[in-house]
Amino acid sequence: MRGTLTIAYLTWIEARRRRIVLAAVLGGLAFLVIYGVALFFIDRAVSEEAAVNPVNLVQMRIGYQFMTLAGLYVVNFLAIAVAIMLAVDTLSGEISSGVMQTLAAKPIRRAAIVLGKWLTYWLMTAVYLLLMSGGIVLMMRVLAGFEQPGLARALPLMLLAATVMLTVSTAGGVRLTTITNGIASFAFYGIAFIGGWVEQIGSFASNEATRYVGTAISLISPADAMWRRATYELLPPFMRGLAVTPFSIGSVPSTAMIAWTAGFIVVVLALAIYSFRHRSL
Repeated sequence: MRGTLTIAYLTWIEARRRRIVLAAVLGGLAFLVIYGVALFFIDRAVSEEAAVNPVNLVQMRIGYQFMTLAGLYVVNFLAIAVAIMLAVDTLSGEISSGVMQTLAAKPIRRAAIVLGKWLTYWLMTAVYLLLMSGGIVLMMRVLAGFEQPGLARALPLMLLAATVMLTVSTAGGVRLTTITNGIASFAFYGIAFIGGWVEQIGSFASNEATRYVGTAISLISPADAMWRRATYELLPPFMRGLAVTPFSIGSVPSTAMIAWTAGFIVVVLALAIYSFRHRSL
């Protein structure tokens, strides 16, 4: 345990030195500023329209819900991108530069090296996701008076999606070069994204074969399934299953899929540790 914490601390110091945290924060702040400015003008236009014509409260609710989900959708993607990029070079870069040979020669188990790095980046991703999501929800509440329900259930699911990609990127770094690992990790998420759309299209079109294909893809790459379940938790009951926004859900990932995703993370992380133990440095 001490070795894991030591590696976690050193990884945090290295992330600060390379200004990874600063880059992620500045990029996130830029998005929040743009989102806030757009929301301000949209809400002002809605208020001006309401002063002239009667307001349909249901339509207004749907509109604000769409804006919130759009913001959280971007946050979800940013968290996944941050998770991938944090880990993409953490093992492969140090192996190719020779730093890992020195580190692995110390009385620290190789499993502790992998777990320490993974834990640090997981905590960084979790904090980033929390801050960015909080920014979106806070702006919607302050600028538009809209309160997002279901956030306490949705955020852990979004973090689970980012954890999938963090673990895949960590595992890829054991055997792949940095660039190859980055391409492979984003391609893996792309597969999940396409699988989610295939499943939704099959569900809305009542095409069972298409839906099963999408589900099979989601089992292989479950990151997008967690976002879809998070979206379901964020939608109010009257909007669930209705095709009123691009974020409407036709096929809701089950609790079993959540359990599958958690198991997927554990298995891939274990494989990363096993592979790193048996890799010659």
